[in-house]
Amino acid sequence: MTDTSNESTASTEALRAADETDDVDEPSWRRAVTVGLAAFAISRLCVIAGAAVRAAQLAVDARADGKPEVGAGSVISQVLTSWDGRWYLEIIRGGYPSKVPANITYEQLEARAAFFPIFPWLARGVDVVLPGGDTFAALFLNFLLGALSVVLVGVLARRLYGTSIAARSMTLYAIFPGSVVLSFAYAEALLIVLAAACLIFLIDERWLLAGLTAALATATRPNGIALVAACLVASFIAIRRSRQWWSLVAVVLAPIGFIFFQWYVGVTAHERGVWFRVQREAWAEGTSFGGTALTNTFDFVAHPLSSPTDALTALTMLALFGMIYCAWRVKLAWPLIAYSAVIVALMLIPETVTARPRFLFTAFPFFIAVAAWWPEPIRDPQHRRASWEYVGWDLTLVLCGAGIAALTGLYAVFGVIP
Repeated sequence: MTDTSNESTASTEALRAADETDDVDEPSWRRAVTVGLAAFAISRLCVIAGAAVRAAQLAVDARADGKPEVGAGSVISQVLTSWDGRWYLEIIRGGYPSKVPANITYEQLEARAAFFPIFPWLARGVDVVLPGGDTFAALFLNFLLGALSVVLVGVLARRLYGTSIAARSMTLYAIFPGSVVLSFAYAEALLIVLAAACLIFLIDERWLLAGLTAALATATRPNGIALVAACLVASFIAIRRSRQWWSLVAVVLAPIGFIFFQWYVGVTAHERGVWFRVQREAWAEGTSFGGTALTNTFDFVAHPLSSPTDALTALTMLALFGMIYCAWRVKLAWPLIAYSAVIVALMLIPETVTARPRFLFTAFPFFIAVAAWWPEPIRDPQHRRASWEYVGWDLTLVLCGAGIAALTGLYAVFGVIP
């Protein structure tokens, strides 16, 4: 009988051994990190460009109405703190509500009980230390976390496939349209930092650290619960391979953040299970088990220009299928597959907000899989002709950059739900 767990472990060890000489070359790793961070910086300029579209629109409207113009910087700040950012700022400023009214709607301030605490608590701490106010603190924190997430994705890719693929992984991750949330006052940047650290610890079999980072992640966003699956799979493989029962500590610790938040918000609001009620009443969170995503995709195929929401869903599904194919071809490590699979499931299950670039973005191991699958870009020095791999890679990055600016603009004018 074939032991798939042992095969996965053996393939990972083989990849590490094959790239051992490459990983020893620290200058190449520093260059890779520089490339990744440069891609991150460029992608942030794309976000600002998208937000500037909204600023220009408001300036034109103000002139037409004879009203004072709002400064571009103020408008861009408003864009980056819109949607869910509003609720995180409310938590930073006032904490969680002591009571949640019946039949609550998303327009009421008490709806902030639906949002997890680690990011706003951390931003509040930054606000205490730095001048500039809570909005600056949240956005500045996410800029730092976004840069750190790029590096950690690279570290994870390097562990599995080597430095050159790590450079491509960081670049693709930074420039993917869903990376727009790294500049918004959202919790995704912190979640990915913690998730990447947890997956690195799982690969290195540092079970206690993996469990602790997973516990923090599950108190950061609901889909952080995907790390419980990653810890469970990694522990299962370790126990089957070498009876590492200590690995179960990661499994036990991982969900504590989620459990703690449910207890904390319930005690604060004096209502057990209040988070689930707010989700149900304020956001009408039902389940479609992928039905909404498929319906929106088919609607886009039938009427391509009728709905930006349908277009966004269809493009996300197309990217998802491509990423799954790449993960299968490169035999992505099982803990990373488990994490990504739960992220995707949690993206597709809801009825209201379904497949979106920012949800797919949190399944960041897929970017590593794409980078590992993509043939090494080369040029023909004699004919000065770029190979299809080189042209295709550059074209993908350019399209992603355009997608970041377009997506920011759509979010800014409330054209689609993030």
